[in-house]
Amino acid sequence: MSKFPPCPECQSIFSYHDGTLLNCPECGYAWNEEETAEAKADEDATDEDAVKDINGKVLINGDTVVVVKDLPVKGAPKPVKAGTKVKNIRIVDGEHNIACKIDGFGAMGLKSEFVKKA
Repeated sequence: MSKFPPCPECQSIFSYHDGTLLNCPECGYAWNEEETAEAKADEDATDEDAVKDINGKVLINGDTVVVVKDLPVKGAPKPVKAGTKVKNIRIVDGEHNIACKIDGFGAMGLKSEFVKKA
């Protein structure tokens, strides 16, 4: 008996082949193994370029994020406090890959490793 890949929807290991598609008996999802493999390869290629938060969620322009630790700001008397909500971010190239405006600080760049998606 050959081993089939787990269901892409629910990760069930009980998938089976009905002659044309792979099927999941637990959630009822049916998929074509070749198309899924191609989509996964495309997704992996895009994931390398994607900006991700501390939990691995992909960030996009316009998202709202929350700062997860106090961040010192050069030239400011106080740090950006953990829990600060930052709305309408922009993804940019560079080490500080999030451009945003924070109340009380103005425009600045943040690193995605110090924020989580709200």
